[in-house]
Amino acid sequence: MDLIQKVRNRERLTQSEGEALYALDLYALGELADEIRQEKYGKKSYFNINRHINPTNVCADVCKFCAYSASRKNPNQYTMSHEKIVETAQHAWDKGAKEVHIVSAHNPHDGAGWYMGAFQKVREALPDIHIKAMTAAEVDFLHRQYGLSYDEVLDQMIESGVDSMPGGGAEIFDEAVREYLCKGKVTSAQWLEIHRKWHERGRESNATMLFGHIESRAHRIDHMLRLRDLQDETGGFNAFVPLVYQKENNFLKVKDFPTGQEILKTYAISRIVLDNIPHIKAYWASASIGLALIAQEFGCDDLDGTIEKESIQSAAGAASAKGLDLENFVALIQDAGFIPIERDSLYNELRVY
Repeated sequence: MDLIQKVRNRERLTQSEGEALYALDLYALGELADEIRQEKYGKKSYFNINRHINPTNVCADVCKFCAYSASRKNPNQYTMSHEKIVETAQHAWDKGAKEVHIVSAHNPHDGAGWYMGAFQKVREALPDIHIKAMTAAEVDFLHRQYGLSYDEVLDQMIESGVDSMPGGGAEIFDEAVREYLCKGKVTSAQWLEIHRKWHERGRESNATMLFGHIESRAHRIDHMLRLRDLQDETGGFNAFVPLVYQKENNFLKVKDFPTGQEILKTYAISRIVLDNIPHIKAYWASASIGLALIAQEFGCDDLDGTIEKESIQSAAGAASAKGLDLENFVALIQDAGFIPIERDSLYNELRVY
């Protein structure tokens, strides 16, 4: 059967068919993805008012793509006190944030209690804020460093007030690529196991894919299909976030950075292949706000949020360090021809602009 017709029939694609989508004309591919997006969400573009908090950049792991970790090129180590973390969250809440997104490096000096204590104190101070925290890579780090089982770490997270998990640490699931990128960090199978266990607890999470470095298109499709398989089992992923690799201040030395067309094709293919993950997020902090808005025409329906302050992508060259103010964010979405929908962290609609 013709591949385009198969997509229009909403039939599941195989690995080879997913790869073949890249051969389609950009606009033909965008039209297919946009048909699916419009069926689901019309012209809505989702975002939330959120604050990213990165409490420490001291890291026991060494990832070649990372410009944030203080163990490599960045000599300026820091670890925030719990009081500073709570103060930052309180300031964000006072400005209208509904979510704090707390992701750290893998700090071997502070103990598992430091991580959980931070969440507990934010929860005590702000009982109604949504705490999205702890990537699967961080969960695995606490398991390796302190001998805690995955179940113990996840249960402690819930007891400490964590509501949902971000999707970081997935990078690319292909084992050979992963061995080169981030040897020693959470494996592909472990990442999937941690999210499976989180979903079994009735909790939701995001899933990411870091692309545009040394991986192939085939590796991207393989990554999506592994996520699709787990989603068939658990239904716990609420969004897929293809993260564009940032090329500055790290050790990968990538020369062929993906074009805007390649990035848009990858977004569109994500929407087509991942038929069971509700939302595709064009995370503007890694793609740029301009490309993320264009991506809303190529299958994406979410932009993440206002962020306020961002440290990880910006350390590698992204123009995201100061976030975006709400008024500007809403105006940009409207100017692009979409309806801005403020959502909570689990995609309940809070306000239509």
